[in-house]
Amino acid sequence: MAEFGFNEHHQNEAINYMRFARSKRAIRLKTIDSCFEDLKDSRLVDETFTVDEVRDMLDGLQLVVRGEVETELINTAHTNVLLLRQLFSQAEKFYLRLQTDISELENRELLEQVAEFEKTEFKNPNKTNQQISKPKLSPLNEGGVSELLNKEISRLQEEKDKLKGRLRTLETQAMGALDEKTKAERALKNLQKVQGEQKMATRSQEITSLEDTVAALQEDYQKSLSVNAASQRDLQDNLVSAKHDLLRVQEQLALAEKELDRKFQQTSAYRNMKEILTKKNEQIKDIRKRLSKYESDE
Repeated sequence: MAEFGFNEHHQNEAINYMRFARSKRAIRLKTIDSCFEDLKDSRLVDETFTVDEVRDMLDGLQLVVRGEVETELINTAHTNVLLLRQLFSQAEKFYLRLQTDISELENRELLEQVAEFEKTEFKNPNKTNQQISKPKLSPLNEGGVSELLNKEISRLQEEKDKLKGRLRTLETQAMGALDEKTKAERALKNLQKVQGEQKMATRSQEITSLEDTVAALQEDYQKSLSVNAASQRDLQDNLVSAKHDLLRVQEQLALAEKELDRKFQQTSAYRNMKEILTKKNEQIKDIRKRLSKYESDE
């Protein structure tokens, strides 16, 4: 059985099963022979038979032989299932899952090899009649259990080391993303600070200019009072108009400030910074989810 890849123990098991099958086959063939002998002894007593009598004898013989063959085929199938049950039960004790390829059962080349092996193994009558002990299937010895457990432990340790390596890689990526996010936030704050200082300086200059204008008008108004009382009303109107202009300018400054904020938010630098921060936040969220997943798995 070298071509089947069996060791000596499994080869002996296969020989025992073939011996069992041969004995069952021999018994069933003897039964079929006895059916024919019974027919000869019980029905073939006359020298001549009619067609109906011959047909009746053959039909009866067909039923008997068919029943014997069907019984043997059913018993063989059930016997094979019991044999598989022993193998599967032993495998399940060690959490193994055996697989079978049904198509190989009709492999003509393998069937011929089995037939040749049976012919070679049982061609000696003395060897055929030799009784070989048939021990029950037993679990693997302690050495086999230890070997299986050590292999499983080694495999789990390798998977653990791989997971640790991936976890360290993810932690490095997370730290890099956090650093980039911090740098981006700092750059955005600096940019906003510069923009704010520029706006405050422009606003202060405009307010100072308006205050100077109001002060000049007030000074002109006072001078006008001393020079000509008749022009007091005109100066007062000018002062009121100047105050209105001041309020209008202040309102325009407020609108300009809002417009400046809107334009700043539309600048490419602001959008790029905002986009970078958004991506970094998403990356950090994704990395945190993955970290929590690996931590829960571990």
